Amino acid sequence: MNSYLKQLIDIAANEVGVTEGNKDNTGTRVVEYQGASWLAPGAWPWCAAFTCWVMREWLEDEKVRDALKIGTFSQAEKWRCRDASAFGWDKWAAGKSTVHQIPPVQLALAGDFVVYEFSHIGLVIEDQKSISGKIRTIEGNTHGQKDKDSEPVDGVWRKERSPTLVKNYIRLFSEL
Repeated sequence: MNSYLKQLIDIAANEVGVTEGNKDNTGTRVVEYQGASWLAPGAWPWCAAFTCWVMREWLEDEKVRDALKIGTFSQAEKWRCRDASAFGWDKWAAGKSTVHQIPPVQLALAGDFVVYEFSHIGLVIEDQKSISGKIRTIEGNTHGQKDKDSEPVDGVWRKERSPTLVKNYIRLFSEL
């Protein structure tokens, strides 16, 4: 894995354990994540907003922008995905010549964003071992890693999911 993708994953990993407020889809950090999308903060599902936030934080680094051939942070703000819906990330990726949509018949790689068929998104944190192997991710607006509803509130958690749930992967670097 290249150092830029490790940095992307580290940003997401530092958020693991952040939870919603007293009501679904609320809380100080959730509002911050939502603010990284085009949609005004409110009590709406925030998985895509979390990935928007992770990407925004990552693009603050000039070396990351250089690797992606993006000049300034202002240009990065125009380039990055700001869509508040998981499927909106597909539309964003389709419009970027340097971003690749990867079908789930290929292995997920660390640093890929994963869009699920059930309108949810996360960040792959390690290379998938086999096509049928679980995908390890960090996701916002989800329950914890253990049994269903093991965490009393949604938050940012590490997950393992079946690749049969994947719509596609979004890869920012095709070679490095």
